[in-house]
Amino acid sequence: MSKEILARKIGMTQIFSDDGVLTPVTVLQAGPCFVTQVKTVEKDGYSAVQVGFEEIREKLITKGEKGVFDKAGVKPMRFVRELKLDNAEDYKPGQEIKVDIFSAGDHIDATAVSKGKGFQGTIKRLGQHRGPMKHGSKFHRHAGSNGTSSDPSRVYKGKGMPGQMGNKRVTIQNLEVVRVDAENNLILVRGAVPGPKKSLVTIKATVKNKK
Repeated sequence: MSKEILARKIGMTQIFSDDGVLTPVTVLQAGPCFVTQVKTVEKDGYSAVQVGFEEIREKLITKGEKGVFDKAGVKPMRFVRELKLDNAEDYKPGQEIKVDIFSAGDHIDATAVSKGKGFQGTIKRLGQHRGPMKHGSKFHRHAGSNGTSSDPSRVYKGKGMPGQMGNKRVTIQNLEVVRVDAENNLILVRGAVPGPKKSLVTIKATVKNKK
């Protein structure tokens, strides 16, 4: 059975295990999520579960969104996402999905939008080397030559260039769940999770085989 939930990134900290080993973890506030719609193959052409996460005031949603929430019997939600679950037909509108679907030792994939770092040069963005720094070289942090001469008279596709860095959808696979606090809707994941603090993170059971 596939498992998936929406979460907020709280930040990073470190915890000690029972045998005294220190582990860096990312703290995520996962759920509770509420099912707002169930997509079926017969009606929608595909199978999925639409869920809402994080309550907001009614004045912040449209009338169309309010109709969806009212029909499902849930309060207005800030985030609405579709989860492609294998057992989507087992869910019902209004059903609550809590963090206790995961447990310590599980392996997950975490998806979020990475931190935006603005427009950066090739040294920071791609790890390229700088030129000579002595006086008069006139080539310090420049990107260097972009392509060839008259043949083929173009820049090759895939050439590393300055540009926007970060602010992309990133998935980190096979992260280990260290601890689950069902009472406070918290999940502690070993290592780093993409995105800045307070960003939205999608957590689901990993697609990789665990060894």
